[in-house]
Amino acid sequence: MDAAPQITLEDGRAILASQPFSRLLGARLVQLEPGLATLELDLTDDLRQQHGVAHGGVLAYLADNALSFCGGSLLGPSLRSSGFTIELLRPARTGPLRAEATTVVFSGRHAVCRCEITGPEGTHAVAQGRVTAVA
Repeated sequence: MDAAPQITLEDGRAILASQPFSRLLGARLVQLEPGLATLELDLTDDLRQQHGVAHGGVLAYLADNALSFCGGSLLGPSLRSSGFTIELLRPARTGPLRAEATTVVFSGRHAVCRCEITGPEGTHAVAQGRVTAVA
């Protein structure tokens, strides 16, 4: 895979820290390697919906950011999400939640990545998306 200059884990953490919404949620980037990214998030009461489980938007946030960091590990930091799909498989009642993304296809300005969101109760969601380098 020919890739942009590698973004280090330290670089990725600085990028995550610069995102006000990520700070609000308390997300942590725990792994960033070429073609791989892992984020974690504690499931606090503020992130639950009325039935006491993680709000679907929290799972979508984790998928979107994990997919973006995964693609960015190959494309560099100047990118945007081109879109993603997510399948919510089971409610998350406990945390922490962990979003692990891997690259499926990388070609020049685009990366297609897959993400699995897990927690102590098993797999909660799977997602796939495309990330595009911004010229």
